[in-house]
Amino acid sequence: MHTHDVTIIGAGIVGLATAFQTLLAHPGLDVLVLEKEDRVAFHQTGHNSGVIHSGIYYKPGSLKSANCRRGRAMLIDFCREQAVPFDMCGKVIVAVNERELPALDRIHQRGLANGVDCVRVGRAGLAELEPHAAGIDALHVRDAGIVSYRAVCEALARRIGQIGGCVQCGAPVHEATPDRSGVLLSTPARRFRSRLVVNCGGLQSDRVARLLGRDVGLRIVPFRGEYYELRHDARHLCRNLIYPVPDPAFPFLGVHFTRMIDGSVECGPNAVLALGREAYAKDQMHVPDLAETLGYPAFWKLARKHWRTGAGEVWRSVSKSAFVRALQRLMPEVQADQLEPAPAGIRAQALGDDGALLDDFAIIEDQGVINVCNAPSPAATSSLSIGLSISELIARRLPRTAAATA
Repeated sequence: MHTHDVTIIGAGIVGLATAFQTLLAHPGLDVLVLEKEDRVAFHQTGHNSGVIHSGIYYKPGSLKSANCRRGRAMLIDFCREQAVPFDMCGKVIVAVNERELPALDRIHQRGLANGVDCVRVGRAGLAELEPHAAGIDALHVRDAGIVSYRAVCEALARRIGQIGGCVQCGAPVHEATPDRSGVLLSTPARRFRSRLVVNCGGLQSDRVARLLGRDVGLRIVPFRGEYYELRHDARHLCRNLIYPVPDPAFPFLGVHFTRMIDGSVECGPNAVLALGREAYAKDQMHVPDLAETLGYPAFWKLARKHWRTGAGEVWRSVSKSAFVRALQRLMPEVQADQLEPAPAGIRAQALGDDGALLDDFAIIEDQGVINVCNAPSPAATSSLSIGLSISELIARRLPRTAAATA
């Protein structure tokens, strides 16, 4: 039976970045990435809006803050080296009334504390940057940008193969058994041993953790983010990225305008409970997934706390006019006939048994396993930094092999 040094489950951007950073740090390690779908970046990463985040929103000293700032620089360097198109176009965070100014002040101060290049521009500066945006003041965040994270993943997978790793698609793990030498893993094609397993399962990460022998005390609750896209003749309404001042009590940024790297402009998202972890369409439902969510007591604690916000999100899901009104807070000129439906994404939001939404990254170590149990936005921007941190955990777990290959 073949034994791999490291097996990473999940070929989204965090799994691929972990494999890449591990192989760079320790050439010669036998690193395998397993992906259940037929290509990389199929789920969260492939549905990402493509923003390179600046790190402005996150509490100084948090994992999100540290990894976003370091990861952003690493991502830009990687894109330059691999000729992946990107654009550091900047974004504006817009206060539409005086009630939002204190929150804009706090975001500005947090950005400065995190080392973000950001400046208040006032109404006149906003009009110069985004002539069609409405607001009484704005924060210009010059460290933000756009990229295709699917293209980043394809480049990562290519580089992993070039430096000695292997990415195997169409290989779901359906059995795992720890033993004294590591973990026995089974896919439909073969059975093998891995000295160490890294769970980067994203939407399925809590289930993968249980498969690997650990209940990590949380569940993934899937939220579908629904988008519209500006018609080609309306794209002039948004030059780059236009964001609202976020609600600090809710872990989503609110509907906003995002220019994509291909020139299209996404509008959204809202955030509604998905009827399955991979149910991207409104009419899709996976009954076992939905039953698991509704049967989780912590979900009802969350629902009681945020029911008003949740009801508004659902209403915008069923009513295009309500969605348009939300967009018009930032851009009064936008009209319903200028919007076309765009593909939705699903966010794997970790929910603790106490009903609290996990806001920061969560990496939980166990015997023979490293579980990445919560990697919400800005995980894509932060991925190479997260991958480097996990590679350091791997080196401590496999010290003799890592030292021999360093």
